[in-house]
Amino acid sequence: MSTFAIVGAGPGLGAAVARRFGREGYGVALVARDRERLRILVSELVDAGVAARGFVADVRHPEELVRALDAAADTLGTVEVLQYSPVPHRDFMRPVLETRHGDLLGPIEFSVYGPVAAVQQVLPGMRALGRGTILLVNGGTAAVPHPERAGTSIAFAAESAYGHLLHDRLADEGIHVGQLVIPGAITPGHVRKDPAVLADLLWRMHRDRHGFRHYADDLDA
Repeated sequence: MSTFAIVGAGPGLGAAVARRFGREGYGVALVARDRERLRILVSELVDAGVAARGFVADVRHPEELVRALDAAADTLGTVEVLQYSPVPHRDFMRPVLETRHGDLLGPIEFSVYGPVAAVQQVLPGMRALGRGTILLVNGGTAAVPHPERAGTSIAFAAESAYGHLLHDRLADEGIHVGQLVIPGAITPGHVRKDPAVLADLLWRMHRDRHGFRHYADDLDA
């Protein structure tokens, strides 16, 4: 069974993407820091017929993330698809002139150290398979920095650069790296930003393997 790992899994986008990949026959590893919410989510997915397992880790602690992804591979099989999509903390979004150097530690841990640790953990398995997909999901400040959201603007830019470098370097190895930018909030019922719509878009990014950056909606939406 191929394994799809979601880092930052939650009841909205994470659950929708788990169902989408589950329908395609993937085992789903859900990584999140809240053990009880994770247990409930896994139970709901299993009831829906998805081969899902939960693994507890805080993305700001890379060693926890590495252990979780290692356990996921041992339990479900080699991770073929990795999605990195945790929701940033509100305190990352300070105005730029009020942002001190210490205020950037959290965003950098969240959006740089976390994805680097996750990618380095799953990459050997993907190389052994001869295929793989890495999907980075970010808000609109990944594309257009916002002066009132300095932390995510700076950290998402770094994550974007890392992803783009991976995209260029890994393509020849059969490993596709793509980024989905979602401007504004994920909104149930929205024609382009409903969780199920976004899940289908992420599935197509994995399947079609075209280009690095994709947009869920217009940047001013």
